[in-house]
Amino acid sequence: MNITERRPTHPGKILLETVIKPLGLTVTEAAKRLGISRQNLNDLIHEDTSLSMNMALRIAIATNTSPESWYERQVRLDLWEAMRNKPKGIKMLNDSTAKTA
Repeated sequence: MNITERRPTHPGKILLETVIKPLGLTVTEAAKRLGISRQNLNDLIHEDTSLSMNMALRIAIATNTSPESWYERQVRLDLWEAMRNKPKGIKMLNDSTAKTA
């Protein structure tokens, strides 16, 4: 996976901009069609929550796409954020000069 300087787009925003808006759906109607609460969808499209595997599956079924394509977007975002906050003190496992704890 290629980590870029630009923050990957949240899958909720992609869902809103490429599916919900172009179809002229309200958040309420889209949530009903996905079988979830309006609040759950609202949290996703406003980037207040991460995309779960279950939600990726629901979106994939509703849009005739793959759950992997949706979930991979979340993984890219999560990894990008993790790379910005790398943990300190990690040593190479194959470094024979590293001290043991």
